[in-house]
Amino acid sequence: MSGSKGHCPWQGSNGQRPLIGVRGETPALPLSSPARVASVRRVPQKLPMRSVLLPTRLDRYIFRQLFGALIAVTSGLTALIWLTQSLRFVELVVNRGLSLLVFMRLTGLLIPSFIAVILPITTFVVIQFIYQRLAGDREVTVMSAAGLSPFALARPALALALFATVAGYWLNLSVVPDTLASFREFQWEIRNKVAAFLLQEGVFTSISDKLVVYVRTRSPDGSLHGILVDDARDPAVHATILAESGQLVEGKNGPRVLLMNGSRQEIDHQTGRLDMLTFAQNEIDLTDAAGPEGERPADMSEVGLGELFHPRLALPRDVPKWVAEAHKRLASPLASISYALVALVSVLTGAFQRHGGFLRPLGSVLTVVLLVALGLTIDGLAARDNALIPLIWLRTLLPGIVCGIVLFAPDRWSRRAPTASEPPSETPIGAASA
Repeated sequence: MSGSKGHCPWQGSNGQRPLIGVRGETPALPLSSPARVASVRRVPQKLPMRSVLLPTRLDRYIFRQLFGALIAVTSGLTALIWLTQSLRFVELVVNRGLSLLVFMRLTGLLIPSFIAVILPITTFVVIQFIYQRLAGDREVTVMSAAGLSPFALARPALALALFATVAGYWLNLSVVPDTLASFREFQWEIRNKVAAFLLQEGVFTSISDKLVVYVRTRSPDGSLHGILVDDARDPAVHATILAESGQLVEGKNGPRVLLMNGSRQEIDHQTGRLDMLTFAQNEIDLTDAAGPEGERPADMSEVGLGELFHPRLALPRDVPKWVAEAHKRLASPLASISYALVALVSVLTGAFQRHGGFLRPLGSVLTVVLLVALGLTIDGLAARDNALIPLIWLRTLLPGIVCGIVLFAPDRWSRRAPTASEPPSETPIGAASA
């Protein structure tokens, strides 16, 4: 104290006495002094608000990982399914002499249908894996501690699910019907037209399930020698035809074989006698025609959505199947959003565990497996009885709605409910007297 001026603890750093109210009265403030706020918390400055629709750097960081993984997983799984399914058509190359290029073109038309089926599943797998890895690396914990809400953390996954949903509708309503129509048309031409011109020497060639042709030799000019034809296309008459020689010709509905110097043997089912007819020249149609003029019947997987709701080409007994297929095409892409929300609930909810946990990821995987199995069952039942079609939509939408409520509703409620420690208002000193 000696040799220095006394300093009062209530004096300011500039030597001025602080403003203290007397008997509860509010003292007048200096003109140069700003209004003080009666709160221990610092009032943040108003910053321009960022739109929730604009992606942040964290959104782009997570979305890049999700999108790259989705492309990789979908491509790998599609290639695996294509490899297993294409084995059914190897006999076209081995037995019918088709080139590898034709085989690749034929089986490649099936790829869009594979992608449309597995896209919701791969979306779930990718979101579950990427977010589980982020949680294991404590990145989700850091983002939550920085103030990001569950919705902010889920935005990249929801954007990916929305992309998968739009892609699923594009595939189901446009690409898949066109490619399957091309596939079935190409396959029908191979089985009924092209294969007949690829008869091999010394080989029993199956033109169809009910028509087999054997040729002993084939000359360079295309003429055939030593021909045997087993024709069971007519259930009432099973014929075996033998001929010394013949020639393949193009007919109106497909290939025909012109037989010379042969015989036709048939068994009369009423008498059991063998009837034989010899001929100098005979012509046989090798087309396995299913329609009245050799036209290929339409399948419900290759027609458009309008034709499915109002089937004109279907048999009466198949009408419920066509209507159920239409609702399936409209509902199945929405499964990408539901499966994504199932994965997000397993990662973004629950207590934090230092060493991670496997029960919640295992539960989400089992949930999606159960939903897929349930979907297959419901699709089969709805195809028999159209009264069960609402179950297709219920199975697709209900899991997403429930998971969305579990994931986002608590955060919205916590933001609306005021806390007990929060002051009711922040009134500047002197505002009441003003």
